[in-house]
Amino acid sequence: MRKPRRWSLFLAAALTAGIIASCTRDPNVRKQKYYQSAVRYFEKGKYREAVIELRNAIRIDPHYADAHYQMAKCYMNQGILNGAYSELETTISLAPRNWRAQVDLGYLLFVARQYREAEEKAKLVISQEPNNADAHALLANVDSAQGRQDQALSEMKISVGLSPTQANYLNLALLEARFQQPEAAEESYKKAISLDLKTSGPVMALGAFYVQQRRLPEAEQQFRHAIELDPKSPEVRQALVHLYSAEGQQDKAEQTSKEAKLALKDKPGGYRMLGDFYLMTGQREKALAEFASLYHEHPKDLGVKKSYLQLLIAREQLDEATKVDEEILKDNPGDVDALIDRGQILIRQGRSNDALTTLQSAVKEEPNNAAVHYYLGLAFNQLGKPDLAEGEWREAVRVRPDAVDAQQALASVALSKGDFDQLAQCAEALIRLQPSLPLGYAYRAAVKASRRDLPGVEADLTKAIEVAPKNPLGHTRMGELRTSERRFNEAEAAYEEALQNDPNFAEALRGLARMYVLEKEPGKALARVNEQIAKAPNNSDYYLVLGKLLADQKEFARAEVALQKSVELNKNNIDAFLILGAVQTAQGERDRAIANYQHSIRDNPRDIRSFVQLGVLEEQQGNWQKAQELYQKALEVDPDYPLAANNLAYSMLEHGGNVDVALSLAQTARRGMLGSPYVAGTLAWAYYNKGLYADAIDLLQEALRKSPDNPDFNYHIAMVYERKQDRVHAIEHFKHVLRTAPSYVKADEIRETLAALGKS
Repeated sequence: MRKPRRWSLFLAAALTAGIIASCTRDPNVRKQKYYQSAVRYFEKGKYREAVIELRNAIRIDPHYADAHYQMAKCYMNQGILNGAYSELETTISLAPRNWRAQVDLGYLLFVARQYREAEEKAKLVISQEPNNADAHALLANVDSAQGRQDQALSEMKISVGLSPTQANYLNLALLEARFQQPEAAEESYKKAISLDLKTSGPVMALGAFYVQQRRLPEAEQQFRHAIELDPKSPEVRQALVHLYSAEGQQDKAEQTSKEAKLALKDKPGGYRMLGDFYLMTGQREKALAEFASLYHEHPKDLGVKKSYLQLLIAREQLDEATKVDEEILKDNPGDVDALIDRGQILIRQGRSNDALTTLQSAVKEEPNNAAVHYYLGLAFNQLGKPDLAEGEWREAVRVRPDAVDAQQALASVALSKGDFDQLAQCAEALIRLQPSLPLGYAYRAAVKASRRDLPGVEADLTKAIEVAPKNPLGHTRMGELRTSERRFNEAEAAYEEALQNDPNFAEALRGLARMYVLEKEPGKALARVNEQIAKAPNNSDYYLVLGKLLADQKEFARAEVALQKSVELNKNNIDAFLILGAVQTAQGERDRAIANYQHSIRDNPRDIRSFVQLGVLEEQQGNWQKAQELYQKALEVDPDYPLAANNLAYSMLEHGGNVDVALSLAQTARRGMLGSPYVAGTLAWAYYNKGLYADAIDLLQEALRKSPDNPDFNYHIAMVYERKQDRVHAIEHFKHVLRTAPSYVKADEIRETLAALGKS
């Protein structure tokens, strides 16, 4: 009898195992297990893990509506709105009576400003479920967005009546505040708080409402209460910092930031708060010190590294900046922010070609990154390729119309080209983007000046001063306007106001000095510049202004001292280097001038102007081989630099160089300096040497229209006419040279030629 017993137990076990095995093979059971696992992950906030489980469930059953809806909720909580929209549409196609999904889709349509479609969803749900509070809240938001005040408040009150939750009361409070019902809004905020006294969110919302109402002591009270409720939240402390800053209580704001740093040592939003406060308030020195400390305390915090890097770049501490940037790129070679920063560093170092390579790598990673295009524009501009620079800035603005730096760059280009239609567009964009800054108004004033709309100019400059009375730009531009009107007393007052606001604003001092010179009071100009230097003794541009004034008065020795000081303060002040060389040359100290340019080249090996200026000096001394080497070096830095190309071409033509190479260089120069008579003359001389006389005559006639007494142009066109057997015009221009420039270097040669022509 015992044997059958064993068989029965075995049979029962086998049957049980079979049932279990069949369950594990049942698709419905498997998909539900994945779904339940996903729900558990969702409740823990592990949305990515939930998505993986839901995909497994949907792979088993693509028509599993609940899984699609749960997937949509995961995407919404991650901010992946396109994915959420797609999953909600799928959910509704499979389960059209899923009213929660219909409402959620309506909210996505609302966020996308598709108000009509969102309204249709809300009304559809309400028609089927009149007591659906979420649908009424959705309809309230749609009505509010379309300015239907009464309907919005009515619908929101219905929603609150159906579901008196904290969220609904907060939504009602927002609408009441928007529609100028502050007493009702305050009561709704307080009701939301009363529903859960331990939650900081509604308390923060009430504090923000008090800020809007300018009830700042009550706002402070709410924010402090929120900190008590949630002491580990960086956001609540940040709100209090912003409040104090808005009230001008910077000491309290700084102290709150320090408290946050101590209380939230393990939260980036906490320990960064003090550094961010210094950044927000423009305290760059303190910000740099703070982020330097954070960089060592939190070496793995990428946000800290990037903020520190930006501050280092701004302070021109480029070696340390390069080190930090390389750390970031070592861990992530494709980090676009770090590539942009690398580009910035290289541009500041004058390594434009290297910057170009780096930034082109960045644009491959993110072709629609406006910042990349802006800095590419800077690199091209530094390389002397303004058309390519402008193209990049236009692309930056196309990608992001609110790219202020790119708009400013385009405005500067438009102003330099005299393209006032383009400048007008940029000015309006800057005014729209930064209505409290003066630059847009100043540019618009320049547009109106080009149209001789002087009342309009004055109105815009007045506005520039009104929106930013402490900014020196508006006052300086007003000084320029008053100078042009010869209202010198008012001009002086405007310039002085600018310098009072910013003692280092060089434009204002330059304008003031020009005004005194225009009044024929150079002594007063000198005295005022020296007075300002005493107030701002480390301003390189101020010594440059002083040096120019002294040079204009032929006080070359004193000018040299001032310009040397300018160079000492800023080794990259190329204008000071160039004028210093001219001053030394004027004193008969050509050797010192040459040494000065050589020094400039050592400190700024990629600055083309010093190579060219030194080449000119060498050429004047008859050292044309050295001059050609210097022009060649300039062209190695930038093969399209027109001035170097022009000078090298002319030197080669004068000293028996390769005519074809000279012609190519002259054509390069012509492309870059289309309006220059000197470049036209060089290209004409190249055409002459190639036997292209008709082309040479056209260009020389163009050059002579702009500079009719230039002896080179007259001599060269006479030579062309002689080759063309046009004796009359040849003699005319040869004689013009002797009449206007009797000591011309080729005067003896001209006399011999005239004699040979029988016209001695």
